[in-house]
Parts: sequence; C-alpha cells; structure tokens
Amino acid sequence: MTIQQKLASFAATLTATGLAFAQGADAPDPGLPETDDIPSSLMTFFVTSEPIGDGGNLGGLEGADAHCQSLAAAVGQGHKTWRAYLSTQERPGQPAVNARDRIGEGPWYHSKARILDYLQRRLNRPLIKSQIHGDTLLDAQRGSNMSKEFALTEHGELVNGIGDPLPTLHALLTGSQTDGRAFPPGEDRTCNNWTSNGEGAAQFGHSDRIGGGNQSWNSAGTTTGCSQEDLVSWGGAGLFYCFAID
Repeated sequence: MTIQQKLASFAATLTATGLAFAQGADAPDPGLPETDDIPSSLMTFFVTSEPIGDGGNLGGLEGADAHCQSLAAAVGQGHKTWRAYLSTQERPGQPAVNARDRIGEGPWYHSKARILDYLQRRLNRPLIKSQIHGDTLLDAQRGSNMSKEFALTEHGELVNGIGDPLPTLHALLTGSQTDGRAFPPGEDRTCNNWTSNGEGAAQFGHSDRIGGGNQSWNSAGTTTGCSQEDLVSWGGAGLFYCFAID
C-alpha cells in the first residue's frame, strides 16, 4: 500500500469514527424528524412540565405512567407508550420494580432532537441505557449524555436548576439507586410506592446534575417527607422523567 493509500484509509476511518461517536455509536440513528416542530417527532424522553400536585402520592406507578401519557398526548406524542422512570420497593406480596426495567431499551431523544450539522451528525447524542446507568467500566468512562440541556420538558423547555430564577425544580422523583434499581425493603425511598402525601421519603435525582455532592441525575438525595411542601423544600415539585418504550 502506498503512502497516499494509507493516508486515504486513515482519513476514512477518522470520518466514520466521528460520525459514529456523534450519533451514539451504540444506537441506530432514526433519521430526520417529520417537521421542525417542537416537540420533535423523534422525542422519546422528557421531564414532566407539571407535577401531579399531591406530593409523593402519584397514584402508584399506574398514575405516574398515566401522567406521562397525558402530557405526551397533549403535544401530539400520545401514540407512543410512555413510562415514568420510577422504582418501587418490595412489600409483602409485591416484588420490587426497578425504574431501569420499565423504560424499554432506547435510545432516547429529547424534544428538540431535530438538528443535523453539515456532516449529517446529530449535535446531541441520544441517551443510551447502559451509559446512563454506568453498567460497565467503559460506559462509566464514556459517561451519560443526561444533562440540564438534555433533560427538557415535553415543550422543549429547560427545568429550573441551581443558578436559575426561582422556583428551583431540579429534584426529580425516581425512588432509585444510581444503577436504576430499587432500594431494598426497609427505609422508605418511594413515598410508600408513590401512594403517600404525608409520611415517608422519596429518593430524587438532579436534572442539572448539580447538588447532592454526587452529580447524579437519578439518585442525588432523599426527602424528609412526602407532602407537596416537603418536595418543594428539597428543590423540587414532584416532577419526574418519562421514557417511551416503543
């Protein structure tokens, strides 16, 4: 092989690598959205723009899922099946449910996933399931694309975080450990499996990945109660993540 051929081969490899990385090497790119509207027709992830409003009582997983579905339907995305990113803890006769097991396989795109650059690369990588939970050393090293700029509402709006005008809303309910799994039975971390608006506690993550000392999007801290006022006092309002499973 001549020097010119080697250089050409090397350039082609770099181009292919760059394209794969920009689009999320682990995930197929779904192509262009149908229009430039927001939310994008590619949207498969969002943060609820409004809470249910009854503290940690979300009506269980079913009520939380219905809230995701309702908000998605209001912006024209109700034909997809939506699930809340929430875990529940083991109770007598009820096995634990892991948030990570409820949300399908991805990849997931936010409500503004519509822009390609001049090399036809997506400017925002999608969320990859193994990466958002750091399932392997490589995934942990690559890091999650979850960030304040990615964690948009179904309307394409940022969620108020540290440094933004009040109210601060970045504490999103998850009931989950950092790997997306439920906490063991015992100490409540799910407001009695999302049915309590009084006693109990809820694990939350920070959508802007600021605070809690660990930058976790899904397990940054624990509330000291389950009322709406308790959630607000911890920098939240009862918002949570929604993922499309199809």
